[in-house]
Amino acid sequence: MFRETLLSRSIRTLCAAGIGLAAQAALAQDAPMQRVEVTGSSIKRLVSETANPLTVFKAEEFAKQGLTTAQEVLSKIPANQTSVSSGNAVGGSSSGLPTGGQSSADLRGLGGDKTLVLLNGRRIANHPYDGASVDLNIIPLSALDRVEVLRDGASAIYGTDAIGGVINFITKRAINSTNITAEIIAPQHKGAAEQRLNLSGGYGKLDQDGFNVFGVVDIHKQGVLTSQDRDFAKTGVALERGSSTTSGITFPGNYHDPLSKASGNPGFASGCLPPLSIPSTNGTGTCRQDYTRQIDILPEQRQIAFFGKGVLKVAGSHLATLEYLHSENKVKTRTAPPPQQNLILPISSPYYPGNAGGVPAQPGLSGGPLEVSWRPIEAGQRQIDSKGSADRLVAALEGEWSGWDYKTGLSHAISKSSEVFTGGYVQDASFAAGVLNGVLNPFAPQTPAGLAYMAGTALRGEVQHASVTTNGIDAKASRELMPMAGGPMAIAVGAEWRREKADFYVNRDIAGQAASSGLSGSLSKNGSRNIKAVFGELSLPLIKDLDVQLAVRYDNYSDVGSTTNPKVGLRYQPSKQVLLRGSASTGFRAPTLFEKNAPPSKNDTSNTYDDPVFCPGGKPIPAANPSRDCDQQQYKLQGGKLDLKPEKSTTFAFGIVVEPVKELTVALDYWNIKLKDKISALPEQSVFGNYEKYKALFLRNADGTPYAIQDFNDNLGEVKTDGLDLSVNLRLPAKDYGNITLSLDGTYVHKYEYQNERNGEFIQNVGRYADNGPVFRWKHNLALNWRMGDWGATLAQSFTSGYTDQNLVAPAFKGHVPSYSLFNVSGSYAGVPGLLLTAGVKNLLDKQPPFSNQGTMFQKGYDPRYTDPIGRAFYVRGSYTF
Repeated sequence: MFRETLLSRSIRTLCAAGIGLAAQAALAQDAPMQRVEVTGSSIKRLVSETANPLTVFKAEEFAKQGLTTAQEVLSKIPANQTSVSSGNAVGGSSSGLPTGGQSSADLRGLGGDKTLVLLNGRRIANHPYDGASVDLNIIPLSALDRVEVLRDGASAIYGTDAIGGVINFITKRAINSTNITAEIIAPQHKGAAEQRLNLSGGYGKLDQDGFNVFGVVDIHKQGVLTSQDRDFAKTGVALERGSSTTSGITFPGNYHDPLSKASGNPGFASGCLPPLSIPSTNGTGTCRQDYTRQIDILPEQRQIAFFGKGVLKVAGSHLATLEYLHSENKVKTRTAPPPQQNLILPISSPYYPGNAGGVPAQPGLSGGPLEVSWRPIEAGQRQIDSKGSADRLVAALEGEWSGWDYKTGLSHAISKSSEVFTGGYVQDASFAAGVLNGVLNPFAPQTPAGLAYMAGTALRGEVQHASVTTNGIDAKASRELMPMAGGPMAIAVGAEWRREKADFYVNRDIAGQAASSGLSGSLSKNGSRNIKAVFGELSLPLIKDLDVQLAVRYDNYSDVGSTTNPKVGLRYQPSKQVLLRGSASTGFRAPTLFEKNAPPSKNDTSNTYDDPVFCPGGKPIPAANPSRDCDQQQYKLQGGKLDLKPEKSTTFAFGIVVEPVKELTVALDYWNIKLKDKISALPEQSVFGNYEKYKALFLRNADGTPYAIQDFNDNLGEVKTDGLDLSVNLRLPAKDYGNITLSLDGTYVHKYEYQNERNGEFIQNVGRYADNGPVFRWKHNLALNWRMGDWGATLAQSFTSGYTDQNLVAPAFKGHVPSYSLFNVSGSYAGVPGLLLTAGVKNLLDKQPPFSNQGTMFQKGYDPRYTDPIGRAFYVRGSYTF
């Protein structure tokens, strides 16, 4: 039986500790450790024997830090630079589609589509709207035993998507007790309260009875947080900072006379209708809508998940397993009332300026029809109810046969999402007819007849639904082959077959009637493909304390072609106090079915822009309609490309782990990733930011007015990034006052640069907001843990460095977003048999998000992707096991 060295045990402790979770592991007794399969290898080994940087988070520690979702757990990994969370559900994604509240992981900042997420070592169906990443909301935390995070490329083991790393959620192996847990999170300030309830129970002891069956039900609810609940997010107007993110579609409505070229707003002279509508400053006499005042920061969200598992011993050493996961995520998102453009107001309308309807006469009008841009606030906020669901069924068999450890399984997984208009949206044609026939007044509150007509234009019903289905069969086996100088040579071989199918349906009867949804140009799409793969791995302990890992995988996609990816890893321990490790590999990400097959769809841009022809430099030309052409969301024509090539990468990493004294372990790892043929649409900011270069992408109507920019998926240029991961674990000697540990986990990004086209210039992204967001130079999590008997406490800090803001503002107002740090504190008591009580404070110092002038997200005044808008929140948790 293998016995760990002191350094090996310390490395295991460091890995198992996660962020501030090392105290209990540090107290573990010296004991022989069983070799198991760990993430990043198909050969059974100890965590301390791997050549890869692997972090393990124990599930029992999640609750002690008040972490209620998988998204929050992964936020404690500094290497994770995700920018997709529940806040993105408000206003949709950069693809123009609602996100359904999706949250994703993004190791190394390469994109969520380049981080592979597994459940018990097998794939989960990706979220259906782009098919590129897993929605973390489907993971039931209460069913988990641990989370293993491999911060290294692993396409040679797992295939596509593993360029940035692998996150493996591992459920409990067996449960033979009953547990009831309830948790409440109460913010100090209004909004976003959370409740959580889970129940788990099982029967049968695997070792004694030969079977175990268990199930877990997890229910989580979070209340809405509106922009008006927080001062830092309540308005898009910050003139003292040079920022004014507003819309030219407002109430009262703006008009444009195409004959006389006059533009204005009848309410301008009286100050428009503050605070929702304010005077413009471009000299056109129009109003601007501060739409930020009528959106949510965080949507109302409800999640329910069930995980069940049955394990049966078969013929002695074989285990038959059946596991089933069902998860639902319901989200209600609300944004400002529906903007209506290109409305025609004839002189026959009583509400034509100067007529009997009471709208004041306006100078410069020709008497011809007016073009009106109007946001009918009486229609109410637009609301979309999203429902996402996931189902996964796995039947597996594992054991030992003829000297081989084997695992094989059949899996079926499906991910679904749907969106329903439930408020605020109107039928464009009917609404326009109401303006044309003189029933609706775009410049003042409606008459009873107008209100009744407006109610009749309401648009309700399901606008779209989508699904991604994955069926697969996999098999792998490993064994020791022969003795070598450093130990037994070991081998693993395996094969996998998968079929992926994606269906995206758009209800054109609804989507085509609501331009304000951003989905009016979306079209249904579908696709399918087969994937076949074979792989092998070899462990070569050449001499004592020197082990070489060799791996290679061949994948064949029916719609893309084939690719072969090797990996070599090295682990060397020259002394009890020093361990060296390193790896080099290639990786790939196959284009998703969505990226290849999506037909052209006309959607809104994320940011607001000036049309470079009709409003150059923000100044409208005489023929311009300021409410259409200036400082307004434009349109982009998006879609797939059938001949997309896979993204390919090369990765190398090396590191050192030292233990100068038994109380201190330090790990330092360098990583370097180069990606080519990046799959993406050209960032809209680049297109609008360089009209001369991208003039051909500006599509126009027959009269020259803007139609959309052409922005299809393509294989763009390269991405180059490198940096350092630092882990420190200090274990103070046990004293009368208990056991204390101090842990630090940090990531320093030295370089992150990318191209928006082949052989183009490299754009620097570290420490600055480039096209779509920043890459943080430094992130860390620091934790101080104390344990004494039945008592425990943790003080944790998360930190991100500052960066240069997006700065789409005047030069005098260009700014820097400062560093951001949060402190959490928690305490626990387990002195009553079966009962565990936990209480704590999240965001202890009530830190507000720093100001940002970003315009990419609907929320303004800060960046919701990287900060905590809730503020100080108190939580209590009770868990009883019997």
